[in-house]
Amino acid sequence: MTLAVGPEPAPPGPGPPSVDRHRPAPAAVDPSRPDASDLEAGRLTRLRAAIETAGCAAGLFYDPINIRYATGTSNMQVYGLHNPCRYAYVPADGPVVLFEFKGCAHLATDHANVGEVRDAVSWYDFTGGDRVDEFAARWADEIVALLGPDGRDLAVDRLDPVGLDRLVGHGVRVHDGQRVANRAKMIKTPAEVDAIRLAVGACESGLDEMRAALRPGATENEVWAVLHRANIAAGGEWIETRLLTSGPRTNPWYQECSGKVIEAGELVAFDTDLIGIGGYSVDISRTWLAGDGTPTGDQQRLWEHASEQLRDNTALLRPGASFAEIADRATRPPDGVHSLTNAAVAHGIGLCNEYPLILNRDHMAGGGYDGQVEEGMVLCVEALAAPPGGREAVKLEEQVVITAGGPQPLSAYPLGLT
Repeated sequence: MTLAVGPEPAPPGPGPPSVDRHRPAPAAVDPSRPDASDLEAGRLTRLRAAIETAGCAAGLFYDPINIRYATGTSNMQVYGLHNPCRYAYVPADGPVVLFEFKGCAHLATDHANVGEVRDAVSWYDFTGGDRVDEFAARWADEIVALLGPDGRDLAVDRLDPVGLDRLVGHGVRVHDGQRVANRAKMIKTPAEVDAIRLAVGACESGLDEMRAALRPGATENEVWAVLHRANIAAGGEWIETRLLTSGPRTNPWYQECSGKVIEAGELVAFDTDLIGIGGYSVDISRTWLAGDGTPTGDQQRLWEHASEQLRDNTALLRPGASFAEIADRATRPPDGVHSLTNAAVAHGIGLCNEYPLILNRDHMAGGGYDGQVEEGMVLCVEALAAPPGGREAVKLEEQVVITAGGPQPLSAYPLGLT
């Protein structure tokens, strides 16, 4: 079966209840990016403060997410995740230098955070071949010149061994730049929260389209493609995972979507994991019943366990609560329904999944870390009811902003199976 993924409505026939039964019609979503003035200036202020707190003269950022956070610029984001082709030099005080992919300087024109644009010096194997050492030496000389004679502490988020050796040879002390960036991004500015709301609204409109396309006979891939199309059409960018499964492929969780045909009466569980408008991530999960029937008793019980877990654990996320306390008090489905596949109680989110990661009590002793929930964090709360060896699972996830009064949902999308 081929699904309509353009503007035409889906073909008539048996299917889920109309979208109006699930939520009010969504407000129109402006596909343009939020006004950059407050958004980008606020992010850079936080990043500079984090660099200074770490005792560094500057930060050097290769991760495309961090480059965007610092400069507001975006260029070949996914390509840059595995090819270190552009980077940003961010001093604690002074002009930001964007080292852009050659020929792309014009992309920074409308971004006030960028003080200067230079051509990036590429020294990874694909571009450098047997001249990598030569290019890395030139790259290091330029970075050291920017640091100046008094700057010897540099935060770097990603760095291959050749470059690290070159900087150390110049007497540079390299610090963990990913930690620096994470601490800056941990608290969202008001402008960021507005941008996240815009991205969530667009995602919800895409979920309406995907729900309408969910009909027995469609494949998992066909239904998942509807959200991709909607995200791109709204001005979003990409989806980081392929988490949509149906029936027995929902359990265990973390299987990726496939060509499996969805059957009437099966559960369809998904996790959006998308990078949407303005580069902001929307990470919510729902589980739906395929077709126009009613859930079985077992399916309803799974949903009730997941819904309880989501509700109770969201309530724990109040300013001042420690991660260890949350892990200790977190609700989990009872034995026989609980799966260790999903270890998270909650995690941070912004331009992507971010610090912190709060693990449930099954994992805290062996792999968790402590910290404190703070006002201004945006967190995703996870819930999974997946009987070990059972046929199906229910996955739910909600995105919230932490206010002085506690967590407030950023999504209005219904949690129900139908």
